[in-house]
Amino acid sequence: MIIIPKKDYDVSQLDNLVSWLKDRGLEVHISRGENLTVIGLIGDTSKIDIDLIRSLDVVEEVKRIQEPFKNANRKFHPQDTVVDVCGAKIGGGNFQFIAGPCSVESEQQIVGVAKAVKAAGAGLLRGGAFKPRTSPYAFQGLRGEGIRLLLEAKRETGLPIVTEIMDISQLPLFEEVDVLQVGARNMQNFELLKELGKTKKPVLLKRGMSSTLQELVMSAEYIMAGGNENVILCERGIRTFETSTRNTLDLCAIPVLKSMTHLPVVIDPSHATGYAKYVKPMSLAAAAAGADGLIIEVHNDPQHALCDGQQSITPEAFASLAENVNKILPFAAK
Repeated sequence: MIIIPKKDYDVSQLDNLVSWLKDRGLEVHISRGENLTVIGLIGDTSKIDIDLIRSLDVVEEVKRIQEPFKNANRKFHPQDTVVDVCGAKIGGGNFQFIAGPCSVESEQQIVGVAKAVKAAGAGLLRGGAFKPRTSPYAFQGLRGEGIRLLLEAKRETGLPIVTEIMDISQLPLFEEVDVLQVGARNMQNFELLKELGKTKKPVLLKRGMSSTLQELVMSAEYIMAGGNENVILCERGIRTFETSTRNTLDLCAIPVLKSMTHLPVVIDPSHATGYAKYVKPMSLAAAAAGADGLIIEVHNDPQHALCDGQQSITPEAFASLAENVNKILPFAAK
């Protein structure tokens, strides 16, 4: 349920209403925008008399929310959420490039790529330390050593780092990581999501390869229900019957998610397409459709990459991509 107070509401009357609602066991979230204040109620509202609430002088309108997600619902929070990562803002008109290799391989590699993508305009550095792979024989990442190397790249460049966490037991290793990434395979690892809800670190939540958009938002709700509202949604391609690309990039996810939720939406064209040659055109399309950012795999030597080299672009290609995306942003969908 949401309650919309009148524009010229009496503060004391509103405070009394909020106290009354809390006394009935409801969790109350207040979102104040420039022209509108929205009070969101979470809990059992079935016993709340809507007509009684509507009759109050301070109230303009009362609406029941049918969607199962509350904290992430745009009806609860009309204003766009802006996630601030060490000064790099994502959402609410703030666009960010998140770039770096699929896997951290060495200090020379990660520091070199970090310097190159920063020079081209990236605001955050991505890199995998723990790698969930389909084959148990494939490279699984450098694990703790990979995080140490990411932190070294951060010290060298100042770029905040984004890397994937796979299990609750790994949390102590991520204390200095700036953004915790939840991969597609873990989107519905609810115990992990609950633990991430207890932190205040931003979480980049990737859509599962066969998940609906509502399921993605419900996973975000798990994190937000724990008290962490710093969630970034990521569309990274879904599994369809098409075999020409690794996955199918669902560009419709951008406007649909933005109508459903107030959370930032970023696009991963690298995993979505699976081929370096398609990364630039889909990045341009995502930017035009109104995405809040791009997360792109960049490698200094893709042919010899230990993971996903075929979908990684070179630093030079990234610089060209970023330049072209920046030209489109002023005309992007709002």
